[in-house]
Amino acid sequence: MDDTANNLLHKPVMVEEVLDYLNLQSGQIVLDCTVGSGGHTSKIMNRIKPSGFLIGIDKDLEILQMAKQYLSKIECPFKLYHADYSDIDEVLRQAGVEKVNGVVLDLGVSSLQLDRAERGFSFTKEGPLDMRMNRAYGVTAKDLIKKLSERELEELLKKYGEERWSRRIARAVLKEERKVGITSTRQLAVLIERSVPRGKSKIHPATRVFQALRIVVNRELKSLEVFLNKIHDYMMIGARIVIISFHSLEDRIVKNKFIERANQSVFKILTKKPIRPGDAEMKENIRCRSAKLRVAERI
Repeated sequence: MDDTANNLLHKPVMVEEVLDYLNLQSGQIVLDCTVGSGGHTSKIMNRIKPSGFLIGIDKDLEILQMAKQYLSKIECPFKLYHADYSDIDEVLRQAGVEKVNGVVLDLGVSSLQLDRAERGFSFTKEGPLDMRMNRAYGVTAKDLIKKLSERELEELLKKYGEERWSRRIARAVLKEERKVGITSTRQLAVLIERSVPRGKSKIHPATRVFQALRIVVNRELKSLEVFLNKIHDYMMIGARIVIISFHSLEDRIVKNKFIERANQSVFKILTKKPIRPGDAEMKENIRCRSAKLRVAERI
């Protein structure tokens, strides 16, 4: 891999586990619902080449364009689509594919998004309060804060961030918004730091607030629910689906839907408990520490 590719790719989480559970063979059709910069995608393509076919989806057009350049070096047919993974039916129709042999969905935010200050995902970098994965449309985090009442913001932080200091933070944020307006990531992060007790937690006090805003801006949980309600219709018998989540709200939705489908004799659950990254991987990549991997097989 050349230096350009090394710079492009963020560290994909639990790669070996993903590949082992997908149980891929040359010539298979695989759907990667969150291509990102191509970390998992490239490994999958190397398993199914030369006669396999990879269908990739991502909401972030900029990252998708970068991934296309990198993936083009692999001798495996593929098509990439700028779409939300909840629209898999339309994507597969465009790709001319009825059913696939494997599905992967990595719900983490790409390091390329976190590391680019102008995208507004990171509370450690100064940037506009954006957080949209698809910058072509939708409200930004700044817009969201501006239109919410204190009670609405408190509920949002409690529901989507599981933030224990939601009331105190909501009050401080809306006070600052009315006073001078909140426009940047660091402005919001510093305000949160001043508003809540630090305690002994290793997690930055702004973590859950930024998570909650990002989830709502990108309608992440709604997309996940829509996706899970239809994906089984597009999986061949024996096809496996691997989903990596990064917070309890996502994991709960995945777990419950897998159980529901298992009770309907649609899925067989292959992971009784979620798989976690090993100590070595967590040491090398701190961002993977909260990852949980669940797998089911179409029956």
